This record gives sequence, C-alpha cells and structure tokens, in this order.
Amino acid sequence: MVTRRGFLTTSLGALAAPMLAACGAGGKGAPGGGQVLTASDVHVADYPTVTAVKWIGQQLEQQTGGRLRLNQYHSGQLGRESEAIDMARFGAIDITRVYSGALNNAFPLTRALCLPYVFDSVQHMRRALDGGVGDAVLRGFESRGLVGLAVYDSGARSFYNTKHPIVEPGDLHGLKLRVASSDIFLQLMRMFGANPTPMSLGDTFSGMETHMIDGAENNMRSFHSSRHFEAAHYWSESQHSYAPDILLMSRRSLDALSPADRQLLLELARQSVQVMRREWDASEDKAREAVLAYGVKANAVDMPAFREAAAPLLRDYLKQADIAALHRRIRDFA
Repeated sequence: MVTRRGFLTTSLGALAAPMLAACGAGGKGAPGGGQVLTASDVHVADYPTVTAVKWIGQQLEQQTGGRLRLNQYHSGQLGRESEAIDMARFGAIDITRVYSGALNNAFPLTRALCLPYVFDSVQHMRRALDGGVGDAVLRGFESRGLVGLAVYDSGARSFYNTKHPIVEPGDLHGLKLRVASSDIFLQLMRMFGANPTPMSLGDTFSGMETHMIDGAENNMRSFHSSRHFEAAHYWSESQHSYAPDILLMSRRSLDALSPADRQLLLELARQSVQVMRREWDASEDKAREAVLAYGVKANAVDMPAFREAAAPLLRDYLKQADIAALHRRIRDFA
C-alpha cells in the first residue's frame, strides 16, 4: 500500500524512488506495461471532485487501450492539501485537487475567486469561470512547477458551529472557527469578529469535539461528507464565499507524457468539469436533506450586514491591479 510517509519522503529527498516506480507515481511504468499516474484528494470516495478525477482515469484507460492509467487516493490518504501541493510540485504525485483558499498566498490570482461576496450565485460563478476567468487563474500556476488543469466549483460557503445560530456578524464574536491557511479568510473572520484558527479539514471534527474550536465555514456538501454535522448543529446561510477548487498537475509529470497523451489528458480534465458539476448538483440537495434530518438547525442571516462588514477587505484587495481586473471580469457575468 502507498503510504503518506513514503510520499512525503519522496517529495523531500526522492529517497523513495523505487517505491514510486512500483506504484506508478510520476507517470512511471507499471507492471504489465504502460504508465500510471497518481492523483490525490482529501475528500471521500463519492465526493464530486473525486468522482470527476475517477472519470478522467477511466477515460484515459479506455482511450489509450490501458496504456495510460490513473491510481486515485482519496480521503486524505496521501496527506493534507498543503502537502499535496508540494508533492505535485516535486513530481512525487502527478495530480491533486486543492481548495483555492489554500493556494491564495502562493498564487495571487486565486485570491480573486475567494474574496467575499464576489459571486452572486453558483450560476454566476459558472458563467464567469467558463467565460475566461477560470483560464486566467489556471495560467497563474505555470511559474511554480504546476499546471492548472481545471477549476471545480464548490457551492457557497457558510458558517456552522456548536454554540448557537449566526444571524449577524456580532453573533460570531469570540467564536473560534477553523479556516484554511489563507490571509483572506483569516482577515475576513477577524472582520466578522470571530477568532480564526488555521486547521486542516481532517482535524476539524476532532477540533470541535475537543472544544479546540467552536465551528468552521464550508460548503454544504463538505459539511455533510466530513460528518461535521454530528458535532456542529447550527448551520447559518452566510454564503460569504464561493471559493472553488483547483485541479493541479505536476509540470514535470505532464511534460513526461507524449504530446498526444498530454493533449488527451488536458482535454479530459476540461471535460471533467461538467462531470463534477452534474455530481455536485445531484448531491448537494441530498446532503442538505440529510443534515436537516439529523437535527441540524439552519437559518438565514442578515446578508446586508455581512456584506457591509466584509466590504473593507474587498476594497483593500481591489487596490491590486491584477485582482481588480479579474474582479471586473467576474462582475461582468453577474
């Protein structure tokens, strides 16, 4: 079995090269011939992004007659998203799906996608991403040993916690909330009056159970699949961000493919966006029904109050010319 320790060791010093060759990471040869690519995701097996990448693997194998295949490791088997980014950069893994908020500090253009109340709805977000905004962000990865394959949208992010309903920003005062390691989300939570605590998705459930944190913010699908609803019984529809996910690939892994295989993979990655969206749309309502049936109490929020509280942060980031330009393109699709 491929272990997280083995992959991390490889990314740090390439000391586990024989193991990588055996399991097919980095596009290595596999027993029986052909090449095997390795993909990682922290989400569970039936999560829409995992399903979409699985589809890519099925298509690769089918269209190359088994010459090119993909091994997928979901549920955080190969570590956290921050670790996966580095492993992909160094070629220890080939493909990884990462939440855009975790990319903000290293890849500035992703900030435009994560700013509060930039998108009005899922439909607005999809129009913008398909209308050139997604391609502009994906090109921003080229300078750091990565290739942006696709942007997977992931619904609206809202608050959930173990204490009480959140109706206005003042209700967040003093709450310790898990956030991604992103300056935007750290600043935004402070503006709302919360105490932001950077933490991996995998540690969030135990963090709430042990009272290290009081809650978090995420989309409904992740709230359900991570089983966070078993610890946090209050869901508040702030919809403060529509920050999407990014599918990344190691530049060295892509370059190692033949031109024809490279083009095939790039095309399948783009096509997988529609696969992901169909899975997302079909499962989000089911997730909501499940958490409400469990007893989670959902409530609307004072949206104007949240928008007003977030406005200074938005104005601050729009002082950056590249972010402002991308923001204007996004708003054109509203």
